[in-house]
Amino acid sequence: MLDALTLDQMRTFVAIADSGSFRAAAQSLSRVQSGVSVAIANLEAQLGVELFDRSGHRPVLTRQGQMLLGSARDILLRVDVLRAKARGFAAGVETELGIAVDTLYPLQKVGTAISQMRDSFPSVSVRVQVEPLGGPLEALRQKSCALAVMVGEDFRDPRIKFDALTSIIQVAVVAAEHPLAKDKGARALEALDLADHLQIVLTDPSQISAGRDFGVLSPQTCRVNTQDAKYNLILGGLGWGRLPLWLVERDLEQGRLVRLNVSALGRNGEVAAQAYVAHRLDETMGPAARHLADALISLNSGGT
Repeated sequence: MLDALTLDQMRTFVAIADSGSFRAAAQSLSRVQSGVSVAIANLEAQLGVELFDRSGHRPVLTRQGQMLLGSARDILLRVDVLRAKARGFAAGVETELGIAVDTLYPLQKVGTAISQMRDSFPSVSVRVQVEPLGGPLEALRQKSCALAVMVGEDFRDPRIKFDALTSIIQVAVVAAEHPLAKDKGARALEALDLADHLQIVLTDPSQISAGRDFGVLSPQTCRVNTQDAKYNLILGGLGWGRLPLWLVERDLEQGRLVRLNVSALGRNGEVAAQAYVAHRLDETMGPAARHLADALISLNSGGT
């Protein structure tokens, strides 16, 4: 009977699908392999379908198993969210609050929001980590932070809730003495125009975007692990790249950097991406974390 289904059976089902074997699932669940096998056999009997084809070296999801896996994940997520909300009713003030911030987002705003939070919760210690690309999402997944500020639509997870903050504008720039600067105000640059020039590219510290590049046009690249390195290498004339407008606005005004009209990177080499404050749905948000998230949203309510 369907009423006899248990959350343990569904967690076991998902663990096998994710890990690829009964043995690995047993290890991840801290159980013996025979217990995992019995749980899946009982689940299959109650559902009346075979979830895994066990004829090979490793269990493979059947067509029915593939169709039911999404439903099992959804049920488990809803239960975890319910538990997190229940824990939140009795949650006390955090002793430490971690936040991961995308390098594209102005850290000054984060500092202002933290100051506002600490006015109400002065005893809370704060830990800030600044990461590019998939770094903030990985920090949330690994539960090394309670909040993250993320930019763009490339990194998503059904366990993460996103609240919009503001738009972040990125522009293609190069040092004033760089050969590409001669094309300032001229026709839009194409990929061929960039082929002989080094592009400074930020790398992802996580494996979330492994094998993917974002906005890479030049066949020649210099890959760096921090935005500060990218900014200074571009400013030093090594190559060109995209940087957030808030970071380079003064350099552009004072002539140290010039904008490049790279048509493949948006109109006039400019692209806008949405910034979000994010947190896990299946983890309790403490009062300080909630206050900080609200402060970030309030600071951005007027836009930038």
